[in-house]
Amino acid sequence: MTDITRATRGRRASAGLLMRLLKARFGAFGLITVVILILIAIFADVLAPHDPNRQNYTAILRPPSQTYVFGTDNLGRDVLSRVMHGSRVSLLVGLSSVAFATVVGSLLGLIAGFARGRIDEIVMRVMDALYAFPAVLLALAITAALGPGIMNVIVAIGIVYTPIFARLTRGQVLSVRERDFVTAARSLGAGDARLIIRHVWPNVTAAIIVQSSLSVSFAIIVEASLSFLGIGVQPPTASWGAMLRTGYSYMEIGWWLSVFPGAVIFVTVLALNVLGDALRDVLDPRLSRSGAR
Repeated sequence: MTDITRATRGRRASAGLLMRLLKARFGAFGLITVVILILIAIFADVLAPHDPNRQNYTAILRPPSQTYVFGTDNLGRDVLSRVMHGSRVSLLVGLSSVAFATVVGSLLGLIAGFARGRIDEIVMRVMDALYAFPAVLLALAITAALGPGIMNVIVAIGIVYTPIFARLTRGQVLSVRERDFVTAARSLGAGDARLIIRHVWPNVTAAIIVQSSLSVSFAIIVEASLSFLGIGVQPPTASWGAMLRTGYSYMEIGWWLSVFPGAVIFVTVLALNVLGDALRDVLDPRLSRSGAR
């Protein structure tokens, strides 16, 4: 009976969160747009009108038309199909790198904030050193050292964003651990592991979730920047950044090569940021009470 009750409460909480998210200002736009992008990435093989890597030398640099809605590139490949398949790379890199940063950074932040002392000092000095570098510059250096490729880009961007989650989690832990309910649990004999799992971690997850949604958009920009510079995802794999690099060389005679990938990046980043803001409003009680945005 207890398990059924918990499951019911969990479903109700999830449904309530979804409804509040949809009612938040621009929350519905962000959520629906992100869901559509994910579906396009998953079903790109079915939805794409052409093979993204098929070269047609009789249709080089064709402008947008009924046959090629977004036109063709310098090798006669359909730009729309490549944009659709490029969403796979961008979302895969964005989500995977942020997941990496969230897990590693949150764990380091928990350890530093709860252990304090020398461990806290060592962990946070390393995080501060990484955080001091501009994101794109650090990702560029790490990717250059590891070599091009999707996995290396994911690792590089994950390392870049780890300090953000470590600093955020540590700050939240330092705040929560001094609250009365944590002090009361400690006085009743609760160990460190129980305090972290039952009392500290549930009170820091909201901030981490919001930061994760916002970081995905920046991770996509970093991946596009690396691919634009030629050290990210390599041809013939479709990537929005690589498409921008190709379009830059043909800007005067093929404006569509840059405009459409750039527009998709803009919409994706906008939707993720709007979704992050909506999540912040829904999950942060203090912000909801103040009515601020």
